[in-house]
Amino acid sequence: MILSIETSTDVCSVALSDAGRTLMSLEYEGAPQHAARLAPMIQDLMAKASLNYRDLDAVAVSSGPGSYTGLRIGASTAKGIAYAAGLKLIAVPTLSIMARAMFDADPECRIVCPMIDARRMEVYAAIIGRDGQIITPTAAVVVDRESFGTELAHNEITFGGNGADKCREVITSPNARFMSGIRPLARDMAQLAYDRLQAGQVESIAYFEPFYLKEFVATTPKNKVLNY
Repeated sequence: MILSIETSTDVCSVALSDAGRTLMSLEYEGAPQHAARLAPMIQDLMAKASLNYRDLDAVAVSSGPGSYTGLRIGASTAKGIAYAAGLKLIAVPTLSIMARAMFDADPECRIVCPMIDARRMEVYAAIIGRDGQIITPTAAVVVDRESFGTELAHNEITFGGNGADKCREVITSPNARFMSGIRPLARDMAQLAYDRLQAGQVESIAYFEPFYLKEFVATTPKNKVLNY
């Protein structure tokens, strides 16, 4: 039994799964309020399932890339629960979660490229095969008309995620397909988390850190007045 936590984007979601099958999940989509909503959502989910934290075997968390703040909240919550209840901690790459959702949505897809918006024309992306093979590792990519040209010259690739939405008019190869409505969600983590647990791929609760990919840069709102 695994509790999964996904907070890498504006959507905050949690799910419970048993042996790779999602049993129930909760999602909140709107202005990012992960710090305020995540703990109550987990408590609500556990209550609905009539479970105690010690009934679980592990906690799985989406490990990035994505929102720096969102990933940090998800990781700290997962680590806290795992430590307090004596559970194993599992990290699941965010783009792999999205790839799983894309393959489940379209059984004809052989190769997918999940994308997370990283502002302007930059995205976090990876190219992944149906068997889970990482064809092109996760990277921050500034998308232009030449992007993914080599891969698209030889393969049909389906792009998905909020990063792909803004690339439709730029990536114009006839081998490029686009899938709408793809987001990283906890309910799509079940099999990936279970496979990692079975393989003994667990993280150190003390030392695990999300895969931020890019360093956090603090900014000041344009209309913010600073008093010194």
